[in-house]
Amino acid sequence: MANAVESKLLQMGKHSYLLDGDNVRHGLNKDLGFSDADRVENIRRVGEVAKLFVDSGAIVITAFISPFESERQQVRDLMQDGEFLEVFVDTPLDVCEARDPKGLYKKARSGEIKHFTGIDSEYQKPVHPDIHLKTENLSIEACADFVVSELENKGYLHLREET
Repeated sequence: MANAVESKLLQMGKHSYLLDGDNVRHGLNKDLGFSDADRVENIRRVGEVAKLFVDSGAIVITAFISPFESERQQVRDLMQDGEFLEVFVDTPLDVCEARDPKGLYKKARSGEIKHFTGIDSEYQKPVHPDIHLKTENLSIEACADFVVSELENKGYLHLREET
């Protein structure tokens, strides 16, 4: 979904960059596991990198399971007003497991992965997300269209006009 949002923004001529677990955990955060403390540090580092990209004028999309409200607030506090928007990708656990392209839930259920969010590690749902995206019955394309529409409606895309 984040890839689809990024693609739509690029088609609109918006300079954006996607940070996700795959491109961050293989380098910057390769020393971190999935304990609660490591998850907190993962999100802290991602927030600091995102701030650097935002400072350069890019629209930053971060696609992470961020299980704790306090860490989401910590990243929000790093940014200036109007630079952070929390998107709650609200998907029931059984749907997440059915859609699992990497087999991570299966590995977590079998005990191969410990501290997996929603299985044996807590997830604190956002109380007041800026965008609440209920994905259970939506396609990736429909989700991406909704997010981009909300970005436009909330004025985020006008802040980053290309020159």
